[in-house]
Amino acid sequence: MLEVRQARYFVAVAEELHFGRAADRLRMSQPPLSQAIQILERQVGARLLHRTSRRVRLTEPGSVLLRHCYLLLAASERASTATAHAQSGQQGSLTLGAVTSAFADPLPSILSRFRETRPRVEVRAHEIDTHGGVQALLDLTLDIALVRYSGRDPRLRTHVLRRDHLLMALPTSHPRAHEPDVEIASMADERWVWIPRAVSPDYHDELISACRRAAFSPVVHHHATSIHSQLMMVACGLGVALVPHTAAAAAAAISYLPLREPYPLVGLALVLRADDPEPLTEQFVDCALSTAEH
Repeated sequence: MLEVRQARYFVAVAEELHFGRAADRLRMSQPPLSQAIQILERQVGARLLHRTSRRVRLTEPGSVLLRHCYLLLAASERASTATAHAQSGQQGSLTLGAVTSAFADPLPSILSRFRETRPRVEVRAHEIDTHGGVQALLDLTLDIALVRYSGRDPRLRTHVLRRDHLLMALPTSHPRAHEPDVEIASMADERWVWIPRAVSPDYHDELISACRRAAFSPVVHHHATSIHSQLMMVACGLGVALVPHTAAAAAAAISYLPLREPYPLVGLALVLRADDPEPLTEQFVDCALSTAEH
């Protein structure tokens, strides 16, 4: 198999057509260069150069090999450049998982800014729930998860991007849909649209805590697997729901009421492995944090 070093030697001799000048160009003495070319000829089983006391010229096999040597050296240079870019975070791939609401905000602005500075990086995105995202990080199938997570697993590192507060989502046909605000306790007997704990344990526990603080347990009639589908069920008039204020999208069939006693939610956070050494991962985190600050 032809080595990059051999290709470099042969290209120098083929272009200079003079062993002395080729050796000077390679910054080596002539005898080792002549020996290297002889070894190469034995290796490929062909005479590559016609040598006389006055001149050196390429044979036909030598001309063919020269073209392939150019390709090999170019490929070697590209590989070195790509490796350096990957090491510096300029090139590579990043697998990102995010809860549904994060694709509306803040991911669009984060990804836009990241692509501006890292155009050679391929970002692969997956819609996930919090529990699945944390497990995928530990299974090494995700590099970063954007989820509502407040756990303390020592294998993971967390950067909070924002902290949301709750709103009450009601169908516009609800008798209280146009009130200025609402107490959670006053909604105790409503039909609730809920996200099961298996989908997002931290988020579920936060909502249950808010209800228990108001001295009731919600009567759950409908189950959703994401905040988006939860809101669609509210829009259908199936019930009411507590949702993050950042998920409150304009919809003709939904009214969002502030809570009389504001209730903060577990933060939307970037979660990654604590021992992840990849520069690209750190650069995405830096980009996300700086974007969130603005």
